[in-house]
Amino acid sequence: MTSLFKSISGKDEIIALYDQKLEELNIAHESIYVDTSFGKTHLIVTGDSSNPPLILVHGSNGCAPIALECYPNLRSKYQVFAIDVLAQPNKSAETRLSMKDDTYGEWMNEVINALALDQVVLAGFSFGGLVILKTLAHNEAKIKEAFLASPAYIANGNPLKALFKIFIPMKRYMKTHQMKYIEKFLAVVFTDRDKFAVGFLSKVFLHFDMDFTPVPVISKQQAGKIKTPITLIGAQNDLLFPGAKIIKRAKKLLPSLKQSLLLKDSKHVQNAKGNSIVEELILKAHHS
Repeated sequence: MTSLFKSISGKDEIIALYDQKLEELNIAHESIYVDTSFGKTHLIVTGDSSNPPLILVHGSNGCAPIALECYPNLRSKYQVFAIDVLAQPNKSAETRLSMKDDTYGEWMNEVINALALDQVVLAGFSFGGLVILKTLAHNEAKIKEAFLASPAYIANGNPLKALFKIFIPMKRYMKTHQMKYIEKFLAVVFTDRDKFAVGFLSKVFLHFDMDFTPVPVISKQQAGKIKTPITLIGAQNDLLFPGAKIIKRAKKLLPSLKQSLLLKDSKHVQNAKGNSIVEELILKAHHS
């Protein structure tokens, strides 16, 4: 199988940044691999094993340490399993699953079974939201509750806006290697500039074969079957998955939508303030 990393040296640079981010977090953790029929899956486990389990799912072109950094206090109340999603610039297998079927859900349920978890809380950002919704649609028996921040798979933004403001700067950077295009991309996608994201994505865009497949949206029929309580956090200035739009569609489609919240001053990627609002909602659920 050909690698999604375009070169060994490129992969080494990306994984070095992964390790650097994990080290900076300075948390007691364990790095584990579980076998699934889709390939080896890497997870970073942190927090007390006597606490209820929470699986944290990062967004596209991301990795587990980034997700852990966003919500640093979850491990005080949960045993957190930050998962490296398959076929992303991280330590899991490079098997690219289809967004059109429920293989992402199948994969996640295999991971949950391999870890022998039950009553799991799922929390995910962006593409991680798609993975979680696919998991619930495939089999939600072992899931207690789900939290989706700026999730993919509910409603999409204007494709032309996304093309001009997000994908063209990305492609220009890939062609010219000029950092100004990374900065342009980040200014549209991130609420606040993130120094690590600049360094990480500048490597990922050059050295990793990204998935540019259009993101589908969940059907009424699939959404209607989900019974797990869902909390949805949308971002008002999100070009990819506009907050007001996803909340409106979710209210129509998801009978199990427990609560929704629109972050007023937020772009697609929340800043520290936005992340702490999301984190607070997840921590509150622990008591209920």
